[in-house]
Parts: sequence; structure tokens; C-alpha cells
Amino acid sequence: MTSSILLTGGTGTLGRLILPLLHDAGCDVRVLSRSGRDAGDGAEYVSGDLRKGEGVEPAVDGVEIILHLAGSSKGDAEATENLVRAASRARVRHLVYISVIGADRIPLSWFSSKLGAERAVAGSGLPWTTLRAAQFHDLALKTVQAMAKLPVIPVPGGMRFQPVDARDVAARLVELTLHKPAGLVPDLAGPKVYGMAELSRGYLQARGKHRLMMPVRIPGKAGRAYRAGENLSLEGAATGKRTWEDFLTERLR
Repeated sequence: MTSSILLTGGTGTLGRLILPLLHDAGCDVRVLSRSGRDAGDGAEYVSGDLRKGEGVEPAVDGVEIILHLAGSSKGDAEATENLVRAASRARVRHLVYISVIGADRIPLSWFSSKLGAERAVAGSGLPWTTLRAAQFHDLALKTVQAMAKLPVIPVPGGMRFQPVDARDVAARLVELTLHKPAGLVPDLAGPKVYGMAELSRGYLQARGKHRLMMPVRIPGKAGRAYRAGENLSLEGAATGKRTWEDFLTERLR
């Protein structure tokens, strides 16, 4: 059975992976982006701005399912509230949202914004599914690449990460999107936990580089939350297949 799906954030890292998977599943896909583009990949592209609430009503018109990937460093809660209002009027039958592990535990504005978006989805009155995922390998790579440019790499003590491959997240989201609404599902994290020093060493080794490392302490509530592992999901989580080492081998070869 063909499903009509609105994909927000369809031009981002995750969206570009999800779009062909939805096509392979026989879905009709409409992509909402701030700047429209010609459809060269089988999708219908429409222009709109979720934060401003512009173009959202036409974007949701006639779709059965919304897969909400769009996000930024701030304003996710407001953008999601605008989307939810339009989706409710359009009587969308399934709203799927990608959030982040620790949204309800890390006292930083980005996490709080994600939590606000989660609450907008859960309180929408629509059938919904939310998946919390760990940080992507791509983001971890950008972080260690930037730090490797320094003569000495700062290593936050006690901070651990569980990076996940974006392709694993894409596959899981498509699975959830095409099944019945399930509420808040188990987290999706990577198969291994790493300290920042391990992530950096893996990158340096893959690049044939050497750097000194200096331990540093992240102060405040956020630092305590990270040291307590509030950004991790060690029990009851689903795990991706690809490790940090697998990702580096593929990306940097």
C-alpha cells in the first residue's frame, strides 16, 4: 500500500539517507524545506519555514504521515508546535519525530528545545512515535577534526559518548514510520561507549597523526550530567551496527 509522507529536514544528513529508503518502500514523499528545489529524485519539494509557520498548511495537506527531522541549534519546540497545529487540522494519522538521548536529563538549551518538541508531539492528540538517538558519527568526526587542529587536544574528563551511524538511524526511522504509532520507543545508540580521548585517538590513528592530550574538567550542571552518563543509554536501548572504527575506516580511506 502506498503511503503519502511529508519529510521535514529532507535535505539534511539524515533526510538524504531516508528519502531513497522511503522510495524503495513505495512511498510518495513530499519534502518541506526553506528553499524549494526541482524534483530530481522522485520527491515533491515544497517551500516553507517551520519556525515562522510559513507554508506549513500546504505542506501537510493530503499527507498521511509526517516524519519530522528538521532541527537547528534553537527553536525546535516552536517549529514543532507550528507543524503539530497544521498536522492536527489536516488529520495526519501518524507523526514521527527524531529526538536525542538525554533530552530530559542534560541541562543545555539544545536538549531542552528537543524536549519541548517531544512534548509538542506527545500532546498533539495525533498518533505519534518518537525515537531518541545518540550523536551521529558525523558530528563526532567534526568535533575531533576541529580539536585535532590544536597543538594540544583538550579531553573532558569523565565524559563518555555512544555515537551511532546515521544510516542505522535512517533505517530504524523508516521502519517506525511505516508501522503503527508506538509512542516513545527504545533509544537508539551506537554499539560501543567511548571517552573523548578514545574518539580522538581513533581519528588521529586513522589519519596517521599524533597530538598531545590534556585532561580538562567541564564545570557546572551540564558537566555533572555528562560525567553521570545522562547522554548515554546503557540499558534497554537498541544499538546500531556500525562502530566508530567502522565509520572512520570507511570515511577516511
